Amino acid sequence: MKVPFLDLNRIHNPLKNEFVEKLTEHIDKNDFILGNPVEEFEKEFASYCGTSHAIGVANGLQALEIILRAMDIGPGDEVITVANTFNATVSSIVAVGAKPVLVDSKDDFTIDSSQIKGKLTNKTKAIMPVHLYGQACDMDEIMNIAKENNLYVIEDACQSHGAIYKNKRAGNLGHAAAFSFYPGKNLGAFGDGGLITTNDSNLAQRIRMIRNYGQSKKYHHDISGINSRLDTMQASVLRIKLKHLDNWNSQRKKIADRYISSLKGIVELPKTSPDRDHIYHLFVIRTNKRDELMDYLKQNGVDSGLHYPIPIHLQKTFSNLSHKKRDFPKSEEYSDTILSLPIFPGMTNEEADHVISQIKSFFNASLK
Repeated sequence: MKVPFLDLNRIHNPLKNEFVEKLTEHIDKNDFILGNPVEEFEKEFASYCGTSHAIGVANGLQALEIILRAMDIGPGDEVITVANTFNATVSSIVAVGAKPVLVDSKDDFTIDSSQIKGKLTNKTKAIMPVHLYGQACDMDEIMNIAKENNLYVIEDACQSHGAIYKNKRAGNLGHAAAFSFYPGKNLGAFGDGGLITTNDSNLAQRIRMIRNYGQSKKYHHDISGINSRLDTMQASVLRIKLKHLDNWNSQRKKIADRYISSLKGIVELPKTSPDRDHIYHLFVIRTNKRDELMDYLKQNGVDSGLHYPIPIHLQKTFSNLSHKKRDFPKSEEYSDTILSLPIFPGMTNEEADHVISQIKSFFNASLK
């Protein structure tokens, strides 16, 4: 049996006629930039997250960058974030001229909030927690630290569409949040796309201006801005898919439950908290035999992935931060031991069981 890491056809094929109808409509109307579907999607996604505002932008990286710009964070400022994340988190901070200040992860892969206070200086302006792999961070502690020190909290929610923390959705936990609609995300477009949520009306107004050349209205450029707009066609695709997001997340969680019940004691499983609803953008296990297991799975028809094999502080592009090996031991340990298993809507129990059986076979053989 072949088990792909991700098969988008299983969610796209049942909706294909609906997609084609909408895209044909846009072609006929020549409606491509900031059309009505963008505004409608923004309203619907804001309602889904429980926020007052949602602003569509070009991608997740620029969503983070625009938030920082709108908060007037730039050269001379510091933003605290985590070493165990994707490049875009830290790149957004560098893009505005601020300094990324890194802390390590906890056992659940998210930011270790207990380390944040030790990194605070008079230059700190914001904390950027990352809801990695689909599970929210310890937001109560992070928000308390921010309140005590008059800091912004910017959620990197690019992997957590629909994740819940204490009955509130990701995107509605900090002062603003960034989402990515890269095709492989739980809610993905047919290309790049991103969005920002916030409950701050003044901040939302600045964000809308920055994404569109700094314009308050056409040809009135009141502030410095960029071109970062969610395409109308992508917004229509996302509107169709948003209606199915909770169901798709539920399917992911059922596969995750199947993995957890069958692989307990064999590999290190994802750690979850009872006050959070993990939506498993990725199902990440840990084993000291990661590379061998990955090769074995591939030989037996199972695709897997690495998210992420090199932590931020060891990436060449961030060498000017002057970090060295062992500065963030948890993040480095994860980079050597993590493995992402297939998990996606439409994945069958038989496919999940094949993944499980191959993992068990690998470890049974390795004990002989």
